Amino acid sequence: MRASRLVSVLLLLQNRGRMTAEELAEELEVSVRTVYRDIEALSAAGVPVYADRGRTGGYQLVGGYRTRLTGLTEQEAQTLPLAGLPAAAAELGLGAVLAAAQLKLHAALPEELRERAGKITERFHVDVPGWFRDVESPPQLAALARAVWENRRISARYRRWDGSEADFDLDPLGLILKAGNWYVAARRHGGHRTYRVSRILALEERDETFERPADFDLAAYWREWSEQFERRMYPRVAVVRLSPLGRDFVPFYLGAVGARALADSSGEEDEDGWLRVELPVEPGAPALGELLRFGPELQVLAPAELREQVAAAIARMGACYG
Repeated sequence: MRASRLVSVLLLLQNRGRMTAEELAEELEVSVRTVYRDIEALSAAGVPVYADRGRTGGYQLVGGYRTRLTGLTEQEAQTLPLAGLPAAAAELGLGAVLAAAQLKLHAALPEELRERAGKITERFHVDVPGWFRDVESPPQLAALARAVWENRRISARYRRWDGSEADFDLDPLGLILKAGNWYVAARRHGGHRTYRVSRILALEERDETFERPADFDLAAYWREWSEQFERRMYPRVAVVRLSPLGRDFVPFYLGAVGARALADSSGEEDEDGWLRVELPVEPGAPALGELLRFGPELQVLAPAELREQVAAAIARMGACYG
């Protein structure tokens, strides 16, 4: 562990120039005292590192010194697909490994390319979760990720959507991060299923391993599952009229499903600027709530039953306010 940290200290100084002991300690998640010892060890090994004293001082390498000790370990190389998702890597217990891999790659680049890579970091940032929500941090995630990596069968206690609980034996095939929520694709009874990780109440890694299907494509599976999920979630269609402002609300209130329906609309605006659109809606009460969010910017035309439900709800709301 210490040898790896010494390499990290060396590469940090090589990539960033002067750094204080406090900055190095924060970057490496160690104490300042540990940094002092690491610097002494590097100096004893012949690395030309020196300290500038004073408030603006810090450690830096003698000008021009560079090391080619940048080889990636197997684990570091495996984290590279997560390079754009440092928060997700941290949730999987791979944050420090990914940071080390990125540091080594940066150090291996020619100076011109290092400068360009630095500009990208300064100018672009990827923030995965939607507004007003964070990435989930399920307590079972790290253990589940280990089981996925090692092809290890697990026993899980799972809370279903209706609140009931069940015990499953699963072969976890892959993890997916969608809109801040983690899901696991798993094989159960010979079929492929999807489970939300935050609903796994308890997890036990079994001693037995499983053989991963050679033809299983996680991205293709998730794409197909997502399409089926949307069809199950939105089995009905509501014919509505939308004002210009109502059309602006659609992506926020109905997400990508509503946005696609709006984009596919082939109608023309009426004389008032309103547009007739067929919107996918959920069954039962959720559909009523979705449509009421639009207020006076949406008018339900069909089906008649849904139109009557909306009208009755509006009447009750009016009565509440006299």
